[in-house]
Amino acid sequence: MTADEPAPRPGTEPSGVDLARVALRAAKEAARARGDAAQQKKQARRGGLRSGARSDGRDPMALGSAINRLITERGWETPAAVGGVMGRWPEIVGADVAKHCVPERYDEDERVLTVRCDSTAWATNLRLLAPTLVARLNEDLGHGAVRLIKVLGPGGPARRYGPLRAPGSTGPGDTYG
Repeated sequence: MTADEPAPRPGTEPSGVDLARVALRAAKEAARARGDAAQQKKQARRGGLRSGARSDGRDPMALGSAINRLITERGWETPAAVGGVMGRWPEIVGADVAKHCVPERYDEDERVLTVRCDSTAWATNLRLLAPTLVARLNEDLGHGAVRLIKVLGPGGPARRYGPLRAPGSTGPGDTYG
């Protein structure tokens, strides 16, 4: 009997209402047992579980949820967060700096963010701002996500080898970076 059902008086046989409750409870339990057995037979015939009225791990999920689950399962939280920072670079460093300095890559093992600047003057300026940027990035990403910002100057033109090359020179790369 459930808590809300009155208990029959001791020494008396159950009356009509009590008998009806007992019969109803027995019928519900029998139906539940039949349903469980029928469900197991269906699953055995189908060769396994199938998604039905209740959700399980095989049901479709929202794209954002699926991506978040994949990132968590693979341990990509920090690289994904740094990728987000690269997308918000102008907001983090300011529009002026963002016009001249662009993040290129993030080394997860070394926790180094590599940034390329379009002139040596901006590269020098960013090297001076690097400790402040590291602190700001670690606030955004979590402590220790970025240990160092590696600042690169302009790439310069491709090296050309030819008959007029001076012996021992490294080409135009001598004057850049």
